Amino acid sequence: MLGPPLGVRGLWVLGVRSMKFSIGDIILLKRSGEEGHVTAFINPQMLEVEVNGTTFPVYLDDIDHPYLKWFTDKTKKKKQTLPEQLPVEKATDRKQRLAKGVYLFFMPVYKTDVLEEEVVEQLKIYLLNEMPQPVNFLYDVRFAHKSEFKHEGTLHAFGNVYLHSVSYPDMNDQPRFHWQLTDTVNEQMDTAEGILRIRPAKLFEHINHLLQHSEPTFSYPLIEDFVPKKQKAPKEKPEPFIKPRTLPLITTSTIEAARYEIDLHIESLIENKRGLTTADILNKQLDTLQHYIQLAIVHRQERMVVIHGLGKGRLREEVHTILKQIPEVSRYKNEWSGKYGFGATEIWFRY
Repeated sequence: MLGPPLGVRGLWVLGVRSMKFSIGDIILLKRSGEEGHVTAFINPQMLEVEVNGTTFPVYLDDIDHPYLKWFTDKTKKKKQTLPEQLPVEKATDRKQRLAKGVYLFFMPVYKTDVLEEEVVEQLKIYLLNEMPQPVNFLYDVRFAHKSEFKHEGTLHAFGNVYLHSVSYPDMNDQPRFHWQLTDTVNEQMDTAEGILRIRPAKLFEHINHLLQHSEPTFSYPLIEDFVPKKQKAPKEKPEPFIKPRTLPLITTSTIEAARYEIDLHIESLIENKRGLTTADILNKQLDTLQHYIQLAIVHRQERMVVIHGLGKGRLREEVHTILKQIPEVSRYKNEWSGKYGFGATEIWFRY
């Protein structure tokens, strides 16, 4: 399980009850002028509202009661003449609440248990665009390599969309959130894609942080910005094949295609790891690494990405130890990226 039930203290409840809105109240979105109604409380600073059939979270500063608008509209209808010149309202852009990029948001939904405490029942998942251009998205959630929910569409600039909900107990199965994003304005930008997986201990840590700081959501950045597509290099005449002196096990009759990206997670290498010891798993991962590095060198590949994950860092250290011993490895780095986080090492070769 993910841990003991998480309680919400009295201050949280008092804060929600002191709001000037109640569930079912009609509200007005200040920016768009659309009307909706309150569906749920999130915290003293946020509510969940429904507008035109779409449910999403809003800050109290972004909504108001519609009574003044109704009264103003009614007063305007009574006037028979219009002023010579209507006042022009200055256009205002919504301020970004986060740094530029696209984010996956998780909002816990609570219920009252038998001890009258609030416990997490499910997680609502949103996609948030904090960039000035619309993006096309493809979203797919998989449990044990089986797709459970898919959605695709276009997310407008500085907008958000509700995707679906995942029950809190189901998060113990560590679903994989597959995503793909495309720039709709500039066709020269490359498509960004990746996989997000949240471990139970990390999820429990997120929930505790939200309760301690009275925050409604936690998020994961998917990309900061799109990057230009790589230009295809002009075709060159193939060089004569020279058998490498350091790779006696690979011959022209048995050579296979090299790979740009290698995933060393044991689930990607074998179907069933039952009965294997930690040492057996590590040996399998390192043998796979050495095999594909040899193939990359034979094919004179310029670079390669090795996905080793985070964990306790043992696999990453072993990978770096091997790389230091290979003369053809020019350099490598293990830095943050939107696709892999800190869970991958990028390698460059020299010949």
